[in-house]
Amino acid sequence: MVILNIRTAVIVVTTSLLSLVVKAQEYTWWNPATNSFPVIEGQAWPKEVGLPYDRLPARAEKTVQTNVWNISHQTAGLSIRFRTPAKEIIIRYTVSGKFEMSHMPATGVSGVDLYAIDANGAWKWASGRYNFGDTVTYKFSNLSDEAREYRLYLPLYNNVKWMEIGVPGNTAVVPLQTRKEKPIVVYGTSIAQGACASRPGLAWTNLLDRQMDRQVINLGFSGNGKLEPPVTALVSEIDAKVYVLDCLPNISELPPAEIQERIITAVHTLRKKRTAPILLVAHSAASLQSLNGNANHAIANKALLDAYEKLQSEGAKEVYVLNASQINFDLSATVDGVHPGDAGMLEYAKAYETSLRTILHEPTGTINTTIPCRQYRELHRYDWDARHNELLTMNAAKAPKTVLMGNSITHFWGGLPAAPIARGADSWKEVMDPVGARNFGFGWDRVENVLWRVYHDELDGYNANKVYIAIGTNNLDMNTDEEIITGLRALVKAIRQRQPKAGILLSGILPRLNMEKRIVSINQGIMQMAGEEQVQFINPGTVLLKPDATIDATLFTDGLHPNETGYNKLAHFLQPYLQ
Repeated sequence: MVILNIRTAVIVVTTSLLSLVVKAQEYTWWNPATNSFPVIEGQAWPKEVGLPYDRLPARAEKTVQTNVWNISHQTAGLSIRFRTPAKEIIIRYTVSGKFEMSHMPATGVSGVDLYAIDANGAWKWASGRYNFGDTVTYKFSNLSDEAREYRLYLPLYNNVKWMEIGVPGNTAVVPLQTRKEKPIVVYGTSIAQGACASRPGLAWTNLLDRQMDRQVINLGFSGNGKLEPPVTALVSEIDAKVYVLDCLPNISELPPAEIQERIITAVHTLRKKRTAPILLVAHSAASLQSLNGNANHAIANKALLDAYEKLQSEGAKEVYVLNASQINFDLSATVDGVHPGDAGMLEYAKAYETSLRTILHEPTGTINTTIPCRQYRELHRYDWDARHNELLTMNAAKAPKTVLMGNSITHFWGGLPAAPIARGADSWKEVMDPVGARNFGFGWDRVENVLWRVYHDELDGYNANKVYIAIGTNNLDMNTDEEIITGLRALVKAIRQRQPKAGILLSGILPRLNMEKRIVSINQGIMQMAGEEQVQFINPGTVLLKPDATIDATLFTDGLHPNETGYNKLAHFLQPYLQ
């Protein structure tokens, strides 16, 4: 009887193993570390790391403290972006440390977290079934077969030795190149590293990564974020959008004078190489209404403010403070009086976003036209993300003199970056090339998508002569005239902030079939708003109308997009305004 049971068990186990082998053979596996171009986000030195998932360059081992070096192998803040229509995704990997800590679960310490952006730029989250063994596995099932962009956040407090991403059969996985925009760089403590989020996507740096949709370089080192000169020197090597120094929790026991000295020295080190804003952050726990709180937290925060005042007296520019009262921890914020749980992480990220949007001049509103986001509604025709990256590369190599921002009407006109369609290539060459024009049109863009692109560096680092804005037609089916004009106002302000010397030309919405009357009405509102914002309003769409104010169908391909003749008329209308 016992022998039969053993044989039965052997048969069952063997069958299960065979099933697993078959299933493994049915999957296509991709190793991000061996991809032909960089795909691991959150690394400031991707070409210098000793191991694929390290956070510091290999040379740092000789300069930083041993504890910092050891912690730098942990993958906090690293993520991988890819696109796939797979209905199931499996992540398998190995780690080298303990799965969990006493105050932080395995899902946060050693787990992964999968998010996605849909075609309209909205964030989604995928729950997964997981198993922590010699090989950690996460299985995400019941996904839609829509090709969407995924962002996989890696463990917060463990070292990833190797990782593979699997999809069923021959389903395509398209790796996405690391983002080219300047990152937010955070030098901090265990809180910045991610303690004590229940899963990686809820660490405040990763929340901020999604909220701002900008890469965050996480240089949080648990217990060892002490504003040490070797680390600060490394931070200064990074060309950042903004620097965040959040080290007070690890130096609050020091004498106030030493705290001040470390803060001031760190700012001076950054300022020797960089002009980007610097945000100094107070000890968040000081805002807790704790019965047995640590008095040193408030003393350290006072030292930070004193250091800030000294920097201001020296004439330091673009240095800011995030106070504990702005983070505003409540009684449910932490797991131990210092480290935030998920609720505290949300408060932390909210405070950071509010502060950074002010510093970086990236306000958002409450309607979709004022909430910047990406999109890939026309993925079958072009890659929105790739076009944005191409523009950033082109702008860095040679600045445009004239910028034409718009949707598919601009995108499929002509010029560079090259588009899959160029219906007005000849008129572009005749009129636009002589004024140094570059095509910033993106098919299917709405006002909020152009706002995202402006916030994400497309107008940074150069001075254009003219910026032409032609956007809004793709909002007509979903927004009121007032909402569209509100979004355009926000866009004009954002462009003026980044291109103060450029002449801004705000175009009325071009006419389209069966919408002529509404477009006449909204253009009157756009013209009024342009006057209020003191930018020039132009209405090139009039050349595409018949005397009865309906569209001239002979100038269009489909009642919306001009044909070659239509583009020729638009080009010659714009010509005197672009000189």
